[in-house]
Amino acid sequence: DEDDSFRVPLSNEIVLKGHSKVVSALAIDHSGSRVLSGSYDYTVRMYDFQGMNSKLQSFRQLEPCEGHQVRSLSWSPTADRFLCVTGSAQAKIYDRDGLTLGEFMKGDMYIRDLKNTKGHISGLTGGEWNPKAKDTILTSSEDGSLRIWDVSDFKGQKQVIKPKLARPARTPVTSCAWDFEGKRIVGGIGDGSIQIWNLKPGWGSRPDIHVEKAHSDDITGLKFSTDGQILLSRSMDSTLKQLIFTGTSIEKDGTSGGLLCFFSRRKLELESKVGISPSLSVVRCAWHPKLNQVFATVGDKKEGGTHILYDPAISKRGALVCVERAPRKKSIDDFEAQPVIHNPHALPLFRDQPSRKRQREKVLKDPLKSHKPELPVTGPGFGGRVGTTKGSLLTQYLLKQGGLIKETWMDEDPRDAILKYADVAAKDPKFIAPAYAETQPEPVFAKSDSDEEE
Repeated sequence: DEDDSFRVPLSNEIVLKGHSKVVSALAIDHSGSRVLSGSYDYTVRMYDFQGMNSKLQSFRQLEPCEGHQVRSLSWSPTADRFLCVTGSAQAKIYDRDGLTLGEFMKGDMYIRDLKNTKGHISGLTGGEWNPKAKDTILTSSEDGSLRIWDVSDFKGQKQVIKPKLARPARTPVTSCAWDFEGKRIVGGIGDGSIQIWNLKPGWGSRPDIHVEKAHSDDITGLKFSTDGQILLSRSMDSTLKQLIFTGTSIEKDGTSGGLLCFFSRRKLELESKVGISPSLSVVRCAWHPKLNQVFATVGDKKEGGTHILYDPAISKRGALVCVERAPRKKSIDDFEAQPVIHNPHALPLFRDQPSRKRQREKVLKDPLKSHKPELPVTGPGFGGRVGTTKGSLLTQYLLKQGGLIKETWMDEDPRDAILKYADVAAKDPKFIAPAYAETQPEPVFAKSDSDEEE
């Protein structure tokens, strides 16, 4: 329009849920039928507008690399494959249905010159498929290099690009992108610079365009305009450089939530703001040209989702298709025959023998059935036996019950029991004493030798 105004599809909104943490990567295929979302919960979820109903559930969930966050997702030009970049050093290629096609090689971290390595040696920060060449992709890494790969060869990259630095150091490349013709690449460097390379015969690592100190912090996103005349960049320094629309993060002490901010390309003035979430930051955003729908991913450490803004009057397909396809409500007249489940391992032939543990425990408690041996003799008794009757013989038991056998010695003091026979022994000696009664009436005891005692 003459006044440079535009109409943003904002009248309706849906949310693709499923992730348990912030959604950090987003990719919509060129036809607008499938959406990929990657998260810090290490998973990638695949959504299909043609197959979803209003419940908006993903049809597949992937975990590309265990324990590594998903950093970037990108469809191939023909949308038959997609690139998945995680925090690991190896990017993966999947087909349209989420089956793994291959994983790129990791380089040798002990080789000092990055150009002599066959792959990245540190975690990846970004990646994008060439928009024109179906077998070429670009990746950037914390090891300080950009690499161009051929999808048909996972054993090594085609080209290693080392950015120009003020002083030799291993500075990470935080983001990368292709232009829409696939003839230029751009990298956001950790020192705040933006460097652009033209792909031409004999080109090397020296950049064609080098913008020093473009930002004062890490560059989180780069994008060429469709006509290739404008480069858009976004940084953690809260500045916008030639940006058309972007998402914002929530501030610790701020009052506003995550927003989408739209700017005029011609005047670079703020046209409108759209609140996406009151408590979550906007991480990735995309405006699909065919669907005319705006995608924005949000999340934190506990949840994550993808918001889709659309207007039924000006948007096409996409969210409109699945929202109208509400799940059928069950009727009280519905009937479904319960199928008979045949489980061959449930037959007696395959069945495990019933447990006899309880039966064995019961037998062990019965002394007769368990053939328990008699316990050893302990304490006093009669006839070498000690039982519950204090004697295993019936006669002994009857004599005790009748009072004929009295066991009082157990309750007496041993010294008193001996001394009570002292007078009887003196008056009527029976054993040794009578033999010496005539020759030695008075007992003579040996006197102790004091020397021996000492």
